[in-house]
Amino acid sequence: MSASLGIATRSLRNVRRLPSAFIPALLMPVFQVVAFSGTYAGVTQIPGFPTDRSVNWYLPMAVTMGASFAGLGTGFSMIRDLQTGFYDRLRMAPTSRRQLLLGPYIAAWVRACIAVVLVTIFGFALGARPVGSGVGTFSLFIAGIGMATIGTGWGLGLAYRFRDMRAAAIMQLTLFLGLFLTDAQTPIPLMDGWLEHVARWNPLTQVLDVARIGFIDGISDRDLLVGTLIMVAISTGAWLFAFTGLAGLDD
Repeated sequence: MSASLGIATRSLRNVRRLPSAFIPALLMPVFQVVAFSGTYAGVTQIPGFPTDRSVNWYLPMAVTMGASFAGLGTGFSMIRDLQTGFYDRLRMAPTSRRQLLLGPYIAAWVRACIAVVLVTIFGFALGARPVGSGVGTFSLFIAGIGMATIGTGWGLGLAYRFRDMRAAAIMQLTLFLGLFLTDAQTPIPLMDGWLEHVARWNPLTQVLDVARIGFIDGISDRDLLVGTLIMVAISTGAWLFAFTGLAGLDD
């Protein structure tokens, strides 16, 4: 465990040394929640829109996006460590592969917490309010950590396989597509054409339900359970993707 904490601490220190690798990913979701909730404020007037506050709809999307990019940040760092040879020396240390993986995950969770808190503060400043009980903020946090876990596994797996900056482009593109081809912008009943079908079958749509359950009406406990199970399943698959990629470095 000490090796994992050491790796996580080093990763977090790199944020201070290289803020340019962290600050843009932190400010992007803040910009999204400000821009989308302001630009599309009138979307709440559409019949059938599930909330009278546009920021309630867009805040969960921005939080999950920011948290997932906090996870991808570990992939960017891993590419740099692989190219400099630092990670080769680290793999020769007397520690297990699981600890080598756990370190970046811990760092990603810490960075995701920062992103979730910052974006949520901006969202509440813009008028976001939970509906019903206080489960809204908690579920938003859980969804953020879940997306950070997914982003970390996906980013590390790609970094281990490509070992250069090609992986960075794939990380960002696939994550953007995965989140934006959901109901991130508009509820599915208000969609039309091919996007409606893609969003309906995109598993990340259910993950967004977990983030939104406390901020809009119409999401049931069953939706929460399904979204949580999907999030756990994707996180597990992403971890396996990263673990097999790490094992492949020995070949």
